[in-house]
Amino acid sequence: MGWRKVIAPFLEAQFLRYAICAVGAMAVDVGSFVILLGQGMSAGLSAALAYAIGTMANWWLVSRGVFDEALAARGPARLRQQFLFYGTTLVGLALTTMIVSVLVATGMVPIVTKAIAIVVSFFLNWSVRKYLVFRPA
Repeated sequence: MGWRKVIAPFLEAQFLRYAICAVGAMAVDVGSFVILLGQGMSAGLSAALAYAIGTMANWWLVSRGVFDEALAARGPARLRQQFLFYGTTLVGLALTTMIVSVLVATGMVPIVTKAIAIVVSFFLNWSVRKYLVFRPA
């Protein structure tokens, strides 16, 4: 398999729009993380709450800016999408919390551990949202 086939999915307009929306949601996530840490909250709990806040921003941005053509009309179908979106996000939340907590316990700086968790969650969430949550009917 050539390198072009490997990177081709990441050069699609939809992926690039997703990345832009993810940056917006990440700003909400990281900003919340820093604020919560500054208030004396533990790194793991700060990461979990910040991830949840960022996820709410992500739903709004992604459902309207990336997968708008696959966004279901209001009603049961949209509720199903939201259930899948937020439900699958719990996996990312658990992963983020684990990564930050474990790496902070090893002595890493919390913001660095958060950056690592963001990268891992980004690719997990892109895949789940494209191929499960917003897949064409």
